[in-house]
Amino acid sequence: MDFVTLHVGLDTFRPIECEDVNEHKMHSEEIELDASTAELISETRKAGNRVIAVGTTSVRVLEGVASLYHGHVEPYKGRTRLFITPGYHFQVVDAMITNFHLPRSTLLLLVSAFAGKALIEKAYQEAIRERYRFYSFGDAMLIL
Repeated sequence: MDFVTLHVGLDTFRPIECEDVNEHKMHSEEIELDASTAELISETRKAGNRVIAVGTTSVRVLEGVASLYHGHVEPYKGRTRLFITPGYHFQVVDAMITNFHLPRSTLLLLVSAFAGKALIEKAYQEAIRERYRFYSFGDAMLIL
């Protein structure tokens, strides 16, 4: 296990208010992926093992870096505006652990892009039925 950094910006918590998500403007966020973490991820991928991100912020860092380096993971410190929506092709992350996110959030779109809208809707129906807690300190799910 290793660590990455994303300094969460306003868009993580700001609801999407436009009907067409392509019109939603993401603010940039500061991210950092150090050399040892980049090397560990590259070695993990070469060995045929999974990269499991803990949290959507980790997903944004890893995929943000990969989007800059044509799918490769390299050390990086800078900004990202990556907005992950359904149809996005994930280049690094093979599985993730994440909270249940609020409706109309960029984070809900990210998990829907990863697992598919139908599966996420089914998971959320179960979470509501079983009274799971949502948001930052709520229950979590593993998406494979």
